[in-house]
Amino acid sequence: TTAPSPPSRHFTLNFTLTNLQYTADLDAPSSRKYISTVKVINHYIDPLFKRSSISSVYTGCKVVRFRSGKARDDTGVDAVCSYKNNVSLARFDREKVYRELSTMTNGVTKLGHYSLEKNSLYVDG
Repeated sequence: TTAPSPPSRHFTLNFTLTNLQYTADLDAPSSRKYISTVKVINHYIDPLFKRSSISSVYTGCKVVRFRSGKARDDTGVDAVCSYKNNVSLARFDREKVYRELSTMTNGVTKLGHYSLEKNSLYVDG
């Protein structure tokens, strides 16, 4: 018999892209723009977590929605990320993960070809 896999835990990840204009098709999960934007964001987020302190237990992030930002050209991103609840991870340290992501995004300013709103990154355990 195999040991049961450790249960997954989730945390939310929120940030705002300042150079992606929010449009109605970002509200439609079946639209081409929504699907392609999710792919690009995952392409940028995954490697960050794979270089973070939770890399050994990280299992992925899923964009759950886009929202209109404060400025006309801003788009907020809400994602749910998962990790295996594992004995080697004493506890999920959201502040440590936030600091690591902050460093890896040049002080919350860059995510790949996207620009980030400096105070928009939020990690919730």
